[in-house]
Amino acid sequence: MPGLSPVVAQRVEAVAVAALAVVVTVTAGYPWWSLLALFLVFDLSMLGYLHGPRLGAFCYNLAHSYTLPAALGAVAVTAAAFRDQIAWLGILAVAWAFHIAVDRTLGYGLKTTEGFEHTHLGRIGKARHAGTHQ
Repeated sequence: MPGLSPVVAQRVEAVAVAALAVVVTVTAGYPWWSLLALFLVFDLSMLGYLHGPRLGAFCYNLAHSYTLPAALGAVAVTAAAFRDQIAWLGILAVAWAFHIAVDRTLGYGLKTTEGFEHTHLGRIGKARHAGTHQ
């Protein structure tokens, strides 16, 4: 995307992923609000911060990377191809991707070991408001 900063490009991309997740959910026959019902489950990864910023960033980033929901979705699609219907696995993968996309849209990126407020999309929270953003 010429003329867009990488941060803006990633946020625009996240809006598209979130919209796609809603379309997939509704098309699959699930209510749109099922995405909201599962939304906060993925933030349990923040509990890693109880043991420090290094473990906190690892746990948060593991749960907020598209890798695991993509793998989960691949398992669900493969199982469906073999007529093993585990649709709940697919909706969990879509809800997970939706969560990540909404977070990224709002500026909550992957964390650094500096602390929760330091992300690959810039600083958030007090660090941003203090005028120390990147």
